[in-house]
Amino acid sequence: MQYQLTNKSIKNSLDAIAARDRNVGRVLKVVGYPEARRRPEGFETLLRIIVGQQVSVAAANAIYGRVIGALGPEVSVSRLLRLRESTLRKAGLSAAKCKYARALARAIREGELDTAGLRELTDDEALVQIQAVPGLGRWSAEIYLMFSLGRPDLWPSGDVGAMRGLQKILNLELRPTPVEADALACKYSPYRTAMALLAWKCANATAL
Repeated sequence: MQYQLTNKSIKNSLDAIAARDRNVGRVLKVVGYPEARRRPEGFETLLRIIVGQQVSVAAANAIYGRVIGALGPEVSVSRLLRLRESTLRKAGLSAAKCKYARALARAIREGELDTAGLRELTDDEALVQIQAVPGLGRWSAEIYLMFSLGRPDLWPSGDVGAMRGLQKILNLELRPTPVEADALACKYSPYRTAMALLAWKCANATAL
């Protein structure tokens, strides 16, 4: 499938939503349009997603930088599998994330996860294949499909930043729960990825 998450498509998607949703039109005037966050397909991006789970963006960037430093010029499946766990732990990965990183590398090496083939699958099919790898849950799979494959209609279930942004966009008294946010996001289909990007931008906007 062709990559669809471009700056132009994001703007067109949000304009279509704003035409029927006053709240979205209001926040767009304050914060502007979010930009695309394209990431390369394959092992390196999935590894970065594992590193970034349940830590702040700053911490994730720092740890990932050390992991890349340990891997050296060859950021590859074979190189990661040759590294000792103690080296990965020293870079900042927890014992669980070391296990998940190795599981990812083995799944790709053995052909259990065909990252090139994911682009030919439907969203649901690709989500299932990615989640078959230990350590890659629904949120991780959704993030990969959004940013590496450019799929336009995904919502990052359980993402705190997206839920906080949705709270601001809709002027909600309380931050929605993951189930509530998923339900609220349904009305933005088939443009949920663009809405997620707007929600993340709104979550950090002091003007709202």
